[in-house]
Amino acid sequence: MECVLELKHISKTFPGVIALNDVHFELRRSEIHALMGENGAGKSTFIKIITGVHIPDGGEILMDGRAAGIKTPLDAQAMGIAAIYQHVTCFPDLSVAENIFMGHEKTTSSFRRMDWKTMNRKAQELLDQLGVNFDARSIMDSLSVAQQQIVEIAKALSVNARIIIMDEPTAALSSRECEDLYRITRRLKANGNSVIFISHRFEDMYNLADRVTVFRDGNYVNTWNVSEVDDHKMVVAMVGREITQFFPRRTTVPGEEIFRVGSFSRTGYFRDVGFSLRKGEILALTGLVGAGRTEVCEAIFGITSYDSGTITLEGETLDHPTPAAALKKGIGYLPEDRLKQGLVLRWEIAKNITLPALNRFLKFYWVDRKKENETARELSQKLDIKAQSVHDKVSILSGGNQQKVIVAKLLTADMKVIILDEPTKGVDVGAKGAIYSIMNDLVAAGYGIVMVSSEMPEVLGMSDRIVVMRDGRVSASLETRGTTQEQILHAAMRE
Repeated sequence: MECVLELKHISKTFPGVIALNDVHFELRRSEIHALMGENGAGKSTFIKIITGVHIPDGGEILMDGRAAGIKTPLDAQAMGIAAIYQHVTCFPDLSVAENIFMGHEKTTSSFRRMDWKTMNRKAQELLDQLGVNFDARSIMDSLSVAQQQIVEIAKALSVNARIIIMDEPTAALSSRECEDLYRITRRLKANGNSVIFISHRFEDMYNLADRVTVFRDGNYVNTWNVSEVDDHKMVVAMVGREITQFFPRRTTVPGEEIFRVGSFSRTGYFRDVGFSLRKGEILALTGLVGAGRTEVCEAIFGITSYDSGTITLEGETLDHPTPAAALKKGIGYLPEDRLKQGLVLRWEIAKNITLPALNRFLKFYWVDRKKENETARELSQKLDIKAQSVHDKVSILSGGNQQKVIVAKLLTADMKVIILDEPTKGVDVGAKGAIYSIMNDLVAAGYGIVMVSSEMPEVLGMSDRIVVMRDGRVSASLETRGTTQEQILHAAMRE
């Protein structure tokens, strides 16, 4: 089949890091090609080379069999290449049409004024082409994440993009929203577009892709037809080793009750929520997106308020705690959105890790940097955070390593209960295994963990008990042993 894009012998080095080493990739016309690999495998650097953000140190890029001089993002756009990222970058206060035509606005021929009528009409045509049901005049901030990603696809089509790169587009979507995205992606393929689909989720690959390419540690591993691979083959290719026990076994037995939430309510978000947690136990809090799980956790930690209910830690009632008070009492929280809520991206790894327990590193009102760095190094080694040093900026780390930094933050403080909101969201299979091992180490040391998760295998593989939420209320409390995915989904969806 005809290739629209070929990359041969591509290499890219940053100071002290070989990001890509002699990698290959080819994209055929009207193909959906999955690109997979662990965090740090080189996928992001590879995409930035295709889109002109980075210039490769070696190798060549061909478009339609001819050398492509892609040196800037404008070069890539002119050649029909567009990228859609997991974290949508948009103008939230502007309309869908304004976002779609930003940078290539339509103007009237006479006075060079904005031709709003034409832009609204053409934007609506693009949305209709994609089969969606929201209006081009809607304000972007009123749309869901899934709808905002669809606007990005429409924007790519508005500049006649032939090659569309989707970088982790399903990471923040519900199952129903994923199905909508699958439908639109298949429509792009049917219309002659070629798609590079980057994902950590095997189900995305199986549902969409024609072929899959795997990178590992900046190197090209192989390319297969999707019909030729299975989970085991993909895990070995991505990780470079067999993973015989994906959810590591635990031998510890939960102890006495350490934490309890009773009759917890907040108008419009959740009502009469209650559960308990024991020492050495992992309690899974699950349900469909929008069930109120995150809202409950944020209220427990003091990020948001609650109207009524009780929070009890080791027999002591905590009355409307603030995050600082929650930390001081021994409640830690790993937020779902690590970039906005969990990390100070411009800070070093060491400063991020020690932030929750800064008082421990004070020496005559000054921070003892030596002690701080030693603690950060110990935790970085323990959690296998891949970085040159603890002085690296957190912003340059892969998603899995950023997640480990947040876990390390919780370990610096004297925690008793740790709330982990989607702890493996957006991280690769190898990083997931590492985080699961850390969770088991924590409960073995006597911590209690509340794990919010939307992944049924994770819920069943890691928890001791399961609390299912639906429409802001607890719909079921289950012992994990003997519980099936069907039972959980029934509790999450039943009227």
